[in-house]
Amino acid sequence: MKIGPIEFDDFPLLLAPMEDVSDPPFRALCKEQGCDMMYTEFISVEGLIRDAKKSVQKLDIYNYERPVGIQIFGAEIDSMKRAAEIVEEAEPEVLDINFGCPVKKVVCRMAGAGILQDIPRMVKLTAEIVKSTSLPVTVKTRLGWDQNSIKIVEVAERLQDVGIHAIAIHGRTRKQMYKGEADWSYIREVKENPRLFIPVIGNGDIDSPEKAVQYKNEYGVDGLMIGRASIGNPWIFSQIKHYVRTGQKLPTPSLTEKVRAVKQHLKHSIEWKGERLGILEMRRHYTNYFRGLRNIKSFRSKLVTTDDPKDLFEIIDEIEFHYSGEEIMTV
Repeated sequence: MKIGPIEFDDFPLLLAPMEDVSDPPFRALCKEQGCDMMYTEFISVEGLIRDAKKSVQKLDIYNYERPVGIQIFGAEIDSMKRAAEIVEEAEPEVLDINFGCPVKKVVCRMAGAGILQDIPRMVKLTAEIVKSTSLPVTVKTRLGWDQNSIKIVEVAERLQDVGIHAIAIHGRTRKQMYKGEADWSYIREVKENPRLFIPVIGNGDIDSPEKAVQYKNEYGVDGLMIGRASIGNPWIFSQIKHYVRTGQKLPTPSLTEKVRAVKQHLKHSIEWKGERLGILEMRRHYTNYFRGLRNIKSFRSKLVTTDDPKDLFEIIDEIEFHYSGEEIMTV
């Protein structure tokens, strides 16, 4: 698979852009586990052009995590073009447009998946961004606004024709949000369109090595984008790669491996965001990292109510000591 100048040797795995998740501390862990390409959290173009601190900070990328795509969302063409110029200065490998976020506060501005209600505008906006940047432009979107308006085969073709280099498709409509199962049959239709030559990346419900291989073979996509299944589980990338290569499953990460990852994540989160915010935003991750440990609730309560970094690292050490030798349940 190739996106602009980026060439992938094997079947690539990509980290999905996720708000408050796919930041540099988390991306570092995913890169260690073999993720081929990662995307930033999505960035509001209005925040970016107004120099809002949180939006600008999301532009931070590091050489060890390349290739990286910076994802932006917005609805106004002028704002999107100005934001594209700012993104280009950050020197990512790819500029990605978010046409898939289903969250109400984004959609009501006709951004994210909201623009799926106006396909001509979606195409025009994409064309203007492609013309305004030298970066390869990619798109992440959904099947459509609702079940009655799915035109993803046509949409992918029209976006290709205005110059995008790849398309990632989440197999749900906006109306579905994250409910029900992702329908990959439409993604296969896009891939099988004889007029389409850009890479098609599948996204939605990939949560195990077995499913990754099944969907790779069944739907013929060029790569997989993994989102929610990676939260607290960056090992999913190495597990899938090993299974694709050998047909065998890697063992579940040990408690020692999980503790090391949590400590690294927390340390980098504090370094990147500052102590207060780094500690607060790390709280969403503990449940996922320590899932499968019996009676973890009391430890988890301490982790999400403690504000001192030293105390937090001591609690994490206490968890490792307490559960040492206990098998982690698979869930």
